[in-house]
Amino acid sequence: MDYENIYIEEENNIATITINRPKKLNALNKRTIEELHVAFKELEDDREIKVIIITGSGEKAFVAGADISEFAEFSVEQGRELAAKGQQTLFDLVDNLSTPVIAAVNGFALGGGLELAMACHFRVASTNAKMGLPEVSLGVIPGYGGTQRLPQLIGKGRAMELIMTAGMVNAEKALEYGLVNHVVSLEELLPFCLKIASRISNNSTVAIKYAIKAVNAGFKYDTDGYATEIDAFGTCFGTEDFKEGTTAFLEKRKADFPGS
Repeated sequence: MDYENIYIEEENNIATITINRPKKLNALNKRTIEELHVAFKELEDDREIKVIIITGSGEKAFVAGADISEFAEFSVEQGRELAAKGQQTLFDLVDNLSTPVIAAVNGFALGGGLELAMACHFRVASTNAKMGLPEVSLGVIPGYGGTQRLPQLIGKGRAMELIMTAGMVNAEKALEYGLVNHVVSLEELLPFCLKIASRISNNSTVAIKYAIKAVNAGFKYDTDGYATEIDAFGTCFGTEDFKEGTTAFLEKRKADFPGS
């Protein structure tokens, strides 16, 4: 796929996806969601890529929301289809991706932008970041998983207040709430994320894949997270990464994981 609204940089087993619609503050339109879907799938299938970072171009916005002009005239059924397809195509895909995804939140992450950041496995924000779900100010609710993931991250009461007021929180408040893991200067944002990604990439990609699956299972109403953990733990014993990891530990050397 020829990308129009994103670009990808790869170095040292780490891929950085940049959403590049600066005139629209990197707002998510249909084309951008499709491009991100393809990019995440291709990077997940690339055995050389061990971590993915996603960010927005420029200094003003990670993603300032969805492109409202695309759905302002939608019917009820079109609205349902928009949410269902978007969740399946991008947001649930990212949440369940076997390759770790870090959101480098630079500037505004509003509406669909915050929903995308929350779908990532964790988030790092720049000091100028502002986050919120302002959908009720437009007469609609978050439709890309925001009503589900925000309470999981910051608690029901805080999520209810943030959604119902259509308010925003700054980076420090987001850190206090647990919405982001770290806050750094804008200049340090990508280097900091790359440093974390490098640490992740030293570990077993197979074990990380199962860890993501087990953690996510604990947030699904129809899944027993403990049973998923037990099964994933046992499965790890049959992998080459487990053999290499335990052998390297006993031999007091650094593991060289084959990723299988």
